[in-house]
Amino acid sequence: MVVGSGVPAIMIAIAAASGLLVSSPGAAPSEPLSPARVAALRAQVRTNFFVPDPLPPVDGKTHRRFEPARGVSAEGVTYATEFGMRVPAILYLPKPLPKGRIPAVIVVNGHRGDKYSWYSYYAGIVFARAGAAVLTYDQAGEGERSSTRESHTREHDKLEGGSTMARRLAGLMITDVMQAVSYLGSRSEVDPARIGAGGYSMGSFVLALAGAVEPRLRACAMVGGGNLDGPGGYWDGSKPMCQGLPYQSLSFLGDRGAVIYALQVARGPVMIWNGRADSIVAKAKDPFFADLRTRARQLAGRPDAVFEIGFTDGTGHRPYFLTRPVVSWLAAELGFPNWTATTVRSLPEVRIGDWARTHGIAIDASLASEEKEGGTLAVGDDVPGFQREELSVFAPAEWEKRKSTLAFSAWVAAAAAADRAAANK
Repeated sequence: MVVGSGVPAIMIAIAAASGLLVSSPGAAPSEPLSPARVAALRAQVRTNFFVPDPLPPVDGKTHRRFEPARGVSAEGVTYATEFGMRVPAILYLPKPLPKGRIPAVIVVNGHRGDKYSWYSYYAGIVFARAGAAVLTYDQAGEGERSSTRESHTREHDKLEGGSTMARRLAGLMITDVMQAVSYLGSRSEVDPARIGAGGYSMGSFVLALAGAVEPRLRACAMVGGGNLDGPGGYWDGSKPMCQGLPYQSLSFLGDRGAVIYALQVARGPVMIWNGRADSIVAKAKDPFFADLRTRARQLAGRPDAVFEIGFTDGTGHRPYFLTRPVVSWLAAELGFPNWTATTVRSLPEVRIGDWARTHGIAIDASLASEEKEGGTLAVGDDVPGFQREELSVFAPAEWEKRKSTLAFSAWVAAAAAADRAAANK
């Protein structure tokens, strides 16, 4: 077994002694995980990533209200995460609210993504019109969590500190998702038993881990990724601080992909959707995913668990949770009150490249091609454009006053201090 750099040796020893290690890919799976083993594995993963236990009080606050589109109201909110930091987010709600409590969807952004990303905003409008609450937030180092209040900063890629700090960064991203669940569960409008999430690209990796350790999530859709492979594969060799080193650090699990998805299956329904021309999944086609699903189901002891896999032919890297197959799945699993199955089948589709040009919306130049995000056929219509500042929680002057509780650099300083304190014990 290859042990990821920076993984405490004691964790490996405890895992082996406790019978928590499982077989490598291709080998016969271990016996199904008992509820106690599921709980123990979740605790190990959270500990590996320094996820706070217990989580901080969510302390959700609404800072502004606005109406971004017909049939939608929105709030600029913050909620607590690690080290006293706060996560700025936009909460989209249907207007009027349906009767009873409504489902909710968390958008977990890809690399360089934040609540200003076109797909976060588009998801907020479309799913709110479907009758769901939608929470979109800034990833660490982006948007109102960057040191410059800008997007596409790649700020967390510049993080130093090796495997330990990389594990802390992954833990922050996992904590942000778990605190999003806590925040939505605190809202009187939301049914806490129907909170789901969609993760795109790096967000698919973050959500794979968060969904494995957060049983309060009802359904998780990983798109533009989800292909959790073995030693030396895509994720081991990907961006080191937010993906590569964190994934390597999970080598104590043995068959990492199977264990992570077994924990997801123990939580609830799983969906993975990709484009067949997506370079991220170039080596992970139908047989790979079918085998991964089989190993995860067998390890979870749930051979019939909901674990859907799909591809869109001729397409590349896209946020497929806006396309009809994944939208249909989310609607069925979460029960969108304003949509029936027939409604979803009859929804119009909009080519995002056309929509973006019509409304003057910028798409990352590296992803704007027809093969990638520009060619996305997103469901819905009459989604208006937006100006960046419309999706800010704070005006620039107010943000400057609050920067010490928002900016990624402040979290880095707190995390480094925590490491020094731990070393001096």
